[in-house]
Amino acid sequence: MKLNLPSLLTFSTVMLSLGCTDHNIENTTYPEMAEATNPVVLTTANGINVYNGGFGSALVQDPKDHNVFYLLTDRGPNIDGTVANSKVFASPDFAPQIGKFRLSADQLTLEKVIELKNENGNKLNGLPNPVGQGFSGEIALDLAGKTLSNSADGLDSEGMAMAQDGSFWISDEYGPHLVHFDADGKTIERINPFGSGKGGRKIPLVFASRRPNRGMEGLTITPDGKTLVGIMQFPLYNPSAAAVTGSLVTRILAYDIMEGTSKEYVYLIDRANLQANSEIVAISNTEFLVLERDGEYATDANRSTVIKKIYKINISAATDISDPSNGAKGKLYGSSTVEELKTAAALSSNGITPVTKTLVADLMTDISSLYPHDKAEGMAIINSTTIAVSNDDDFGVTGTGTYISKILPATGKVDKNRIYFIKLKQPLW
Repeated sequence: MKLNLPSLLTFSTVMLSLGCTDHNIENTTYPEMAEATNPVVLTTANGINVYNGGFGSALVQDPKDHNVFYLLTDRGPNIDGTVANSKVFASPDFAPQIGKFRLSADQLTLEKVIELKNENGNKLNGLPNPVGQGFSGEIALDLAGKTLSNSADGLDSEGMAMAQDGSFWISDEYGPHLVHFDADGKTIERINPFGSGKGGRKIPLVFASRRPNRGMEGLTITPDGKTLVGIMQFPLYNPSAAAVTGSLVTRILAYDIMEGTSKEYVYLIDRANLQANSEIVAISNTEFLVLERDGEYATDANRSTVIKKIYKINISAATDISDPSNGAKGKLYGSSTVEELKTAAALSSNGITPVTKTLVADLMTDISSLYPHDKAEGMAIINSTTIAVSNDDDFGVTGTGTYISKILPATGKVDKNRIYFIKLKQPLW
């Protein structure tokens, strides 16, 4: 693929690494876009190459070396099965992992892989969790159609934040789980609505009603290092999928790491049935960026209607909708869940103020070349006027029942991991 690289962005960086402020100043040069070089073939399915690859679900810039980026995979290569709620796993023993990439000119070179492991040092996998420990209702199948066993070590990793000590916090789409890993990928603690992880700490039970495959997609740490802030990708099925049809209400969780307490806020997505929220990154302790998207591939023909937008939000004046009783439906308003209120008007009439949101970037207009991907998923703040966005390439595969190569309509090429460096029209601070 011919890379369209306009003039390079040069600046002095005051770097925030997924919410952790670094006040070191340096002159750093970034291209508009960098692509991962030569991903290895993980396996084949129906004669189709499945790559490793798969990075880009989350993105963190190294606070000490600004040419190094950590990118996260999800649960591993899988496609929809032909049976309801089924997923076909091409490599069931795949361990979700963090890739350490080095940026050189317009290329990203994989230097190190950190496989995620449990407390005993055994590799995690991406298989669905058992009932009562994060089961999503999904059925895992191998390539021969055999049902795979659920696993307590299963993690569908999606959001990632680096703590100031170099350890990682990762959120997922099963439990949802918040998992603390040391710098080598070994589990320190797993927190979920059921208290089934080491230490037994919990997040509110209502989060267990996440829609399957639409869990806690984004995660960040506030600059003071005290609070994990996660965002749900889609409205919770609270109390059911039918009851929340058309709802714009998604939840943000602010979890105090030391105290084990939390607050919840409403984030309204742009329109119903988006994918929708892919990432959240801290600017300050109360201000964040949110990456909101649809699931469409961008082409020259549809770029005016495709949604890949980044909003600046503020939680300062938002209503904390936490339920003191920690009920399965969360705090009720009359007899309705927050998700059943659906719109800004209904929220207002019930005394709920959502977070404010202001558009700061649009991937369809704010890069000079066409953004061709369907899944913009990772995001990091480089400095006050520049952000970085990574894509999930789905290991280069897609399909229903049968694996096929994931070809980008705009390029005719297999999707690969990229990082786009976007210059903002207005500074973030």
